Amino acid sequence: MDTSFAATLIDAWNIIVSGGWIMIPLFLLGLVAFYVGARLLLFFFRGNHKKTSIATCEEWVRDSAKAQGTVGEIIRYSQDGITSVEDIQDRFSEIRTAEIPRLQQNITFLQIMINTAPLLGLLGTVLGMLTTFYGIALGGSESTTSIVAGGIQVALITTQMGLCLAIPGYIFVYFLKQKVIDYESFLVRLESITLQHFAGLSNKA
Repeated sequence: MDTSFAATLIDAWNIIVSGGWIMIPLFLLGLVAFYVGARLLLFFFRGNHKKTSIATCEEWVRDSAKAQGTVGEIIRYSQDGITSVEDIQDRFSEIRTAEIPRLQQNITFLQIMINTAPLLGLLGTVLGMLTTFYGIALGGSESTTSIVAGGIQVALITTQMGLCLAIPGYIFVYFLKQKVIDYESFLVRLESITLQHFAGLSNKA
């Protein structure tokens, strides 16, 4: 089993190497995209806003000592030292200003990386076809077949690599954008609950 897996890795590596130098920036681009995407996923999975129901938020707003995770930090920050409704609104505005643009900027950068992948693949295709035409132009020499085959191989492998990065990447970016929208909606709901709680305390006073 281990031998078979090692052989598969070697075969995959040989295929990648046969794609030419264009595979190096494609590979690096894939690593950068994976790193940025993993950081964004970690932010959303580490935060508990998706798992926290409205009823739980209302309970935590009433008693911030019970609040847990990222939501608890937001609740405590939004209630610490407030004296008016404007203070609460300012706190939530600060949270949105600190978090949302940073998330959107990372998603935009990730999208640029993903958009670049098929373009690099297309560049590899052009380079491979140029090599192919060069081999054809040589005529009947013995090296013609290998040159033509190598050019076609470069063209196909780089195109395949670019598409393999781009197609799941577009789906992943859409998923992350939805996560940002959900996070913004959650902050709006939490702000509304906090304002209602503060208004209730003011009326009692």
